[in-house]
Amino acid sequence: MRAENSADRVVRLLALVSYLDDHPGVRVAQVAEHFGVSEAQVLKDVDTLWVSGTPGYQHNDLIDFAADDHERNILTLIEPQGMETPLRLGAVEAVSLLVALRSLAETAGAGEQEVVASALEKLTAAAGSAAHAARSIDVGTGRSGSDGIDDRLDQVRIAIEQGRQLHLRYVSAADVVSHRTVDPLRLLTDSQRYFLHAWCHRAQDLRQFRVDRILDLEVLEASAADHSDLHTADTPDPELASARWRVRLELASRARWVAEQFEVAGVTELGEGRFAVQIDVVDPSWLRNLVLSLGPDVLAVSPPEVAAELSAFARQALGAYDEDAAATGQ
Repeated sequence: MRAENSADRVVRLLALVSYLDDHPGVRVAQVAEHFGVSEAQVLKDVDTLWVSGTPGYQHNDLIDFAADDHERNILTLIEPQGMETPLRLGAVEAVSLLVALRSLAETAGAGEQEVVASALEKLTAAAGSAAHAARSIDVGTGRSGSDGIDDRLDQVRIAIEQGRQLHLRYVSAADVVSHRTVDPLRLLTDSQRYFLHAWCHRAQDLRQFRVDRILDLEVLEASAADHSDLHTADTPDPELASARWRVRLELASRARWVAEQFEVAGVTELGEGRFAVQIDVVDPSWLRNLVLSLGPDVLAVSPPEVAAELSAFARQALGAYDEDAAATGQ
């Protein structure tokens, strides 16, 4: 699971205002069920909205709820401060959204293409002149073609369309290079990076490969096997798919980004900004790099054998640094 980040919560807060405006006097339990969160989280969101509003932040500038209803676990929005009104897209915003949809249309699966095409058609009709500007932008991958991403994407698309295997030379997040033969299934994107979703013959399991980490790529003559019986939508990141350890890191508040950036198996708040994350680890070198980069923000590591290995590695690194400094007279 991935810890909820600030962007996720902002989206829910904005949606909550609109929902409560359409459902006056709704019970907290119903709101929690609608948004898929706990009742405690709904009440925490309402407390946040209650001190939010327009510049000035005086009493009349804040979003307001009926206090009597709130005490009975009922939510009644009485002053939304205009946040219930849908915003009109500006020209720049419309162009950005159209370009993003066009990029998504290139990688959408068969079941998603109709939805993306419908959204693109409606937005194009509503955007007017902004739609003409969007058409002039080459969506590509959002990156320079000098790094070969475009060529790799083309090869992946050819392999998927023709049902052929791919041979990859791939570098992992821990800088480990491997050779893989895969049956390509689909391309995915998070709007910034592309991922190849494939059956890996070496791992004998589903994997996702970041296209920008593919060093070499070859479309093979061999036909890819049919994997239509597999559930491919929720395949884990390749770094987590065959984890050797589940590691618990206790971290200082400054390291909150770890819970937001990486897939974690659990997050526990420890008070005073401290928290703990449980991370499934495949490659120890990746964990060593992470822990060393965090430095004093790492407060504790478990299980003990992993902590001992990390401590030994850190001492070895410090020893090598001291030797180098002595050799150079620094």
